Amino acid sequence: MSGVGRNDDTQKRTQKLRPYSVLEMIRLIGHWSCATSLYLVRCEIRLQMMRLFLPVVFTAVLFTFAADASADVFNMTAGQSSISLAAIGDVGNTSDNGVGAVNYQYSIDKYDVTTAQYTQFLNAVAKTDTYGLYHARMGSGNANVGIVQSGGPGTFAYSVVPGLENLPVSYVTWGDAARFVNWVQNGQPTGLEGNGTTETGAYTLSGANTDAALMAVNRNPGARYFIPTVDEWYKAAFYKGNGLSSGYWAYATQSDTTPSNVLSAIGTNNANYDGTLTPDYFTNVGAFASSPSHYGTFDQCGDIVQWTEQSLSGTARGLRGNSFASPAFQLSSGSVGSGFAPTDSERVGFRIGAIVPEPTTFLLAGMGLLGLMTRSRRKS
Repeated sequence: MSGVGRNDDTQKRTQKLRPYSVLEMIRLIGHWSCATSLYLVRCEIRLQMMRLFLPVVFTAVLFTFAADASADVFNMTAGQSSISLAAIGDVGNTSDNGVGAVNYQYSIDKYDVTTAQYTQFLNAVAKTDTYGLYHARMGSGNANVGIVQSGGPGTFAYSVVPGLENLPVSYVTWGDAARFVNWVQNGQPTGLEGNGTTETGAYTLSGANTDAALMAVNRNPGARYFIPTVDEWYKAAFYKGNGLSSGYWAYATQSDTTPSNVLSAIGTNNANYDGTLTPDYFTNVGAFASSPSHYGTFDQCGDIVQWTEQSLSGTARGLRGNSFASPAFQLSSGSVGSGFAPTDSERVGFRIGAIVPEPTTFLLAGMGLLGLMTRSRRKS
């Protein structure tokens, strides 16, 4: 039996060594050609996808790195507060006596725009300062927010007094706030005030600086960043969340009890008001770290009054929130204010709203898709 086994094995090896016939060679070449063609097609598809997609990824990467070298209010220097968007859900919530109902998803900055962020803006666009984005009282007013201007027209430069970087910016008009938003909408470019920097974007301003001209300005369709409407601002501050008929808090600290004005990062119902808290009047944005609204916003109750898009009788813009000087009875949700759009005040600042993911979301999504493409290629 062993001899027969060895003979059979020899025959098998002989068969394996037998040259392919011409027909078999043709078949093999055909199979190889088809497999190669399919592989090349797959490679070409991947190549075309990478050609289409990589510019997006590289643009996002370049934007991220460029932000470190130039203005980027979403990624400020270490120790300085950045714009950080809080998502406002509960789409279709009920109103509070006609205010606060919003039937779409949006975001709002957790904090007021700071002096350091506004200084980034000024250095990017206000070397000539055609539309008066800088006001002298920003550096020398009663409520000193510490923005100092140097140089002359065409060479203006701006800096923040050390230690004041995270104060809310004040002495800003409604027009200043709209121009800041346009600049963010346009990608925070560097250039003179004009189209593509401050005059177009979320709002078409075209040099508007009078009350009549600024009152005629409306949010453009498709705006990704904006000054909040009174409903957007009010909901973010007072709505209790976790449902569409949850009701509203009296104060933007998730409380129906008047907040304490003791500066505390651990107090759960604290705010800056009554004019006695600090020598500089203002507190750093987010200083009351344990007193947020339901959605995680800070300082919508005290510290500084904030502009909204609201038009009141066609002659003034709405103001919400309260300032460091407000008495206790003005802190509640029922407090309403207004101001002429070209007017600045030591007590008035702003925060921005948005209908857009934060910039890093695009980069992460892009890198994730590129990773999936690479993984697919390895499997093939």
